[in-house]
Amino acid sequence: MATADVQRRAKDRPLAAALVLTALGYALVVGTFAGVVPLYPDIGEPGVDLLSHAIAVVNTTATISLVLGWYWIRRDEVDSHRSAMVLSFVLIVLFLLLYLPKVGGGGEKHFVLATGYDWVPLWGWIEPAYLIMLAIHIVLSVLAVPLVLYAIVLGLTHTPSELAGTRHATVGRLAAGTWILSLSLGVVTYVMLNHLYAAEFVPA
Repeated sequence: MATADVQRRAKDRPLAAALVLTALGYALVVGTFAGVVPLYPDIGEPGVDLLSHAIAVVNTTATISLVLGWYWIRRDEVDSHRSAMVLSFVLIVLFLLLYLPKVGGGGEKHFVLATGYDWVPLWGWIEPAYLIMLAIHIVLSVLAVPLVLYAIVLGLTHTPSELAGTRHATVGRLAAGTWILSLSLGVVTYVMLNHLYAAEFVPA
């Protein structure tokens, strides 16, 4: 009964539901970075490395799922689109479950422009390029949350015929595009930080 009531309220007020979920998500992330959420065990640098690799796999899979979902809805394959977008959302929740312990219980790795590679073409542009991509990734991640949640709430509480009378398609396109670009940049910066160049570990 309570579940049905929550679903009805979310269907009647999808924007409010998305904003509440967004606020809860932001509070959890900010609280973790601020060190006021004492939920995470100390995992050290090895744990951070392991979770970073797992997050990269999750984000790559989510990106592929999002692209497929976009492709399927353009072909009016609604059921396949819905499955892909639900999978993408589940994966982003999994990302959060991996990311918060990484930051709260381990720490972060910072890009270090190592010396001795002056012979590499455009070497002086590598760190600025990394920082720009990271900044765009972070900003888009923040902006995508309410858009994604609004589209998901609409999609899960309305039938396909009901969605035609909502802003699901418009918001969904913006959410998916923002989400795909953010995830893609996140994977690129992960590769640069963990596999191509030097990094410095900063404990939580």
